[in-house]
Amino acid sequence: MNKHLITLNLLLKRNGNQRAEFLKKHKVFHNQGENCYFHPYKIPSEPFLVSMHDNVVIAANVTFTTHDIIHSMLNNAKEFKDKGNFGLHMGTIEIFDNVFIGANSTIMYDVKIGPNAIIAGGSVVTKDVPEGAIVGGAPAKIIGNVRDLVNKRANILDMPARRADSTIINDYFWNKEKIN
Repeated sequence: MNKHLITLNLLLKRNGNQRAEFLKKHKVFHNQGENCYFHPYKIPSEPFLVSMHDNVVIAANVTFTTHDIIHSMLNNAKEFKDKGNFGLHMGTIEIFDNVFIGANSTIMYDVKIGPNAIIAGGSVVTKDVPEGAIVGGAPAKIIGNVRDLVNKRANILDMPARRADSTIINDYFWNKEKIN
C-alpha cells in the first residue's frame, strides 16, 4: 500500500487505537508491538526505520524524522567540493515498552526511547532517552522520572472521568477550594 493511501486511511480512522491497528495490519513500521496508540495523521518518510514495542502511546502531531537533507547543501557548497559527493543520511528510531510521546513532539533519527519513558509535548528528541525518564524541551532534557509521576497520579482518586458531565468537571477544577 503506498504512502498516500495509508495517509488517506489514517484520516478515516476515528481514534489512535484504530489507526495503530491499521498500521500494524499493513506492516507499515519495521515493528509494532501490542496495545499501541497512534494519533498522528502523518507517517514518516521511511516508516520502515521506526520500531515500536508494546504499549506505545503517540499523541497528535508527533513527527518522526528518519533522515536529513544536509547533503543537498553540502553537495552545492564550493567549500566542500574536495570532500566528494554526499548522500542522504538516514537512521532508525526505536521506542521501547510503555512509552508516551506528547503532542507536537519531534523525534529525530538515531534515537532510542524508554522503556517506561515519557516525552513531554512539544519536545525535540535528539538523543537517547533513558529508562524511566521524563524528558522535555528543545532539545529534550531530563525533567523528571516516571516513578515520581506514578506516585503523584496514584493519589488522585476524586478527579472526574474525561467523559463526565461538563458541570462535574467544571466544579472539580473551578469551584473547589485550592489546598496549598
